[in-house]
Amino acid sequence: MTTVAQVIVETLQAAGARRCYGVPGDTLNHVTDAIRTSDIRWVHVRHEEAGGFAAGAESLLTGELALCAGSCGPGSLHFINGLFESHRNRAPVVLIASQIVRDELGFDFPQEVDFRAIYESCSVFCEEIRTPEQARRKTAMAAQAALAKRGVAVLIVPADISSAKAPDEPAFAVHRASPVVVPADHELERIASLLEQGKKIAIYGGSGCENAHDEVVALARKLQAPVAHTSRAKDFLEYGNPFDVGMTGIFGGEAGYHALMSCDTLLLLGCDFAWRQFYPQKATIIQIDLDGTHLGRRHPVDFGVVGDVAETLKALRGRVDARSDRAFLDDCLSKREKMVERQGRHATVGKGGAIRPQYLAEVISRAAPADAIYTADGGSPMVWCLRHVAATGSNRTVISLSHGTMANAMPQALGAKAAFPDRTVISLSGDGGLAMILGDLLTAVQEKLPIKVAVFNNSALDFVEIEQKVEGLLDAYTNLLNPDFGRVAEAMGLWGRRVEKAQDLEGAVQAWLDAPGPALLDVVTDRFELVMPPKIEAGQVAGMALYSAKAVLGGRGKDVAGMIRNLLP
Repeated sequence: MTTVAQVIVETLQAAGARRCYGVPGDTLNHVTDAIRTSDIRWVHVRHEEAGGFAAGAESLLTGELALCAGSCGPGSLHFINGLFESHRNRAPVVLIASQIVRDELGFDFPQEVDFRAIYESCSVFCEEIRTPEQARRKTAMAAQAALAKRGVAVLIVPADISSAKAPDEPAFAVHRASPVVVPADHELERIASLLEQGKKIAIYGGSGCENAHDEVVALARKLQAPVAHTSRAKDFLEYGNPFDVGMTGIFGGEAGYHALMSCDTLLLLGCDFAWRQFYPQKATIIQIDLDGTHLGRRHPVDFGVVGDVAETLKALRGRVDARSDRAFLDDCLSKREKMVERQGRHATVGKGGAIRPQYLAEVISRAAPADAIYTADGGSPMVWCLRHVAATGSNRTVISLSHGTMANAMPQALGAKAAFPDRTVISLSGDGGLAMILGDLLTAVQEKLPIKVAVFNNSALDFVEIEQKVEGLLDAYTNLLNPDFGRVAEAMGLWGRRVEKAQDLEGAVQAWLDAPGPALLDVVTDRFELVMPPKIEAGQVAGMALYSAKAVLGGRGKDVAGMIRNLLP
């Protein structure tokens, strides 16, 4: 007998799914049995949240469908944070949320959860299979929605449905379209006219510039325009780009900030950057985005069009005259050069031999293969990754930028490694983030996923501590009493080592990368190294001054001294 569960799995496999992350459970049994006899790999995670992160990283990097599956009630509920992250990263993931039997729904039965009410806010599709006759059709529609709309689809499957005999159904299947969208001719002419009027043009590229690197560089060359980019676009625009001036925003630097704030014409390309204070107030702003709902939603724009970035720039380039005036471009590039030199001074051994977190990121970046995949925890590891891991054109970074969650890096590394077994996958983990989901290091061992985990161990919730200080508050409840994570890793079956001295770091990093299986390097980093924004506001200065005064009066003079020491050249 063919069961509905087998039909569901068969349909998802035909749609391109290769792996399913989850924890087995009673209401899921027929689904896991169907996966057992399919070509889909079951990746047994220790916590469903990790499965949501892992599936999202896989699908984000591959563009293909990834699966999660959970038991009724708390099982499928545990996926929520990992899948919220995946959805906001626009990763095509399908969650099979198994449910109690239909006869007991609506009677407050043990482990009954209304998954639709919970998951509708972080999905592009959320439906229950109510009869066996709906199974193939609804499964195909769930997968198609995830792929076409790029997000999470939730398929709710009562246990009595999954175990039922599959009826004959029409051959519903997933169809994948790849339309090319280009603005109308009159819209392209309008963009060209607005660019022609500009004297100081800047380009700001976002994740919509994936596969558009050469077209962006070609337009920048023609316009003699600096190219700033969002954090999401680092992989796509930073490498091989002589017009690159880096990121702006709190994680960026002064060169990107200067380019945007000083231009008189700004061209936004596939960019949905959220922070309004980092947009120019008086410039003419032109926006090109594949999603029409993004036009002007972050900051008012003068002209917005819908189009694929690469194809739109191809159509636009012939309508724009080449320029020779490089004054604005050279000014921005000069600031970029100084910014890189200044950031590089901090990517060294600190005072008294302290291991600065920037130095750790730089050492890893230099030692890792050019096509390595990096994940980084929300907080300061994310900043050091974005600033100090050089884009090569073949490496990738997966970071929680829209959702801004902790504990994402290590489980995302699991998904990346499952999808790309021949590439080095590196998790830049905060000590707080890793501790939240520590148990899934066992997944790396059990599932034979040789990820490399570097722990930025400063015994603090570093980013939270900085935020408190900027507001003029004494840091509170941010201390972490950590174990030796290297020894913990060894007890769990990984290669593990702890580094406390800067002179030992380079050798330890090489040994960690060379370890044949999953490996964890616990690095004690300087707690007082600050994340400095591209522009320091008066309120931030006042806040830090107030914090310093409170700290000295409260007997924390050593903390202030450490912070000042790290700010001095």
